[in-house]
Amino acid sequence: MHNAANSFAKRRDIVLVVDDSADALSLINEVLEDANMDVLVALDGRAALTIAARIKPDIILLDALMPNMDGFSTCQALKADPQLAAIPVIFMTGLTDSVDIVRGLDAGGVDYLTKPIDTSELLARMKVHLSNAKLTNSAQSALDSTGQHLLTYSASGLLLWGTPQAYALLARARADESWQQQKMAPQLRQWFSHQPQAEQQISLQQLDYPLSLKLISYQANGDILLRLIDGQRPTDEQQLQKQLQLTSRESQVLQWVAKGKTNREIAQILQMSPRTVNKHLEQIFPKLSVDNRTAAAAIALRVLVNEH
Repeated sequence: MHNAANSFAKRRDIVLVVDDSADALSLINEVLEDANMDVLVALDGRAALTIAARIKPDIILLDALMPNMDGFSTCQALKADPQLAAIPVIFMTGLTDSVDIVRGLDAGGVDYLTKPIDTSELLARMKVHLSNAKLTNSAQSALDSTGQHLLTYSASGLLLWGTPQAYALLARARADESWQQQKMAPQLRQWFSHQPQAEQQISLQQLDYPLSLKLISYQANGDILLRLIDGQRPTDEQQLQKQLQLTSRESQVLQWVAKGKTNREIAQILQMSPRTVNKHLEQIFPKLSVDNRTAAAAIALRVLVNEH
């Protein structure tokens, strides 16, 4: 039992290597197997897509120039599939022209290596991207669970659907079905008539417990998705500031990093320059003992999830 648990915990990384050169495949296969990785191989782009769909690899090494379907087209197809889009792709190319390198990165690649491949460099680069991918997946899982208190309403203020956590919070606030119909629905109906934008909030009135609703999005079918906010719970910003020993401004920046915003977007939201956002990140990373925004986001999301 103990050995089975250990073998599960130490699951080998699965690597898909795509190259039309049998010699290149053989060399890379040997290096990766010696590094304790499971290797899948494909000789062209179409075969790679079929294999990736059946056995989702952890990372893909992709030759840029192949007959029929080249690496650029293959990468674009991978990124267009929601089930495969998050898999990091490293291009392997004999092309040293910067235009082709940019083309690979524009197609969705995270990195590139020029042939002949330096195997020690290959393993070092793969380790970084595998680590980042795992952190990203962890962050995404955490992000999914931070959206617990979700409710869907009609434009008339009628509650259509809610998560169990949202219903529990309504019950804690003693916002029963009668109160929702008589007091809450008219408030929402009036608010919706003004066409609020995403991220705007309304504080619910005539309720002893402080509750707010934040607009998430308008759905294609006309329903309105909202997040229920517990007024007695510290804000995300306050939680990050307290738990991670950050300044107020640093916690604001980190909060938006955790939501996947770029420096430029954060600058617009917080009304500061992208350079200032970057300076805050330079202070945040050492405080969290990390060296990139993905790792910082993962830590922030763990804090926020644990506080829910």
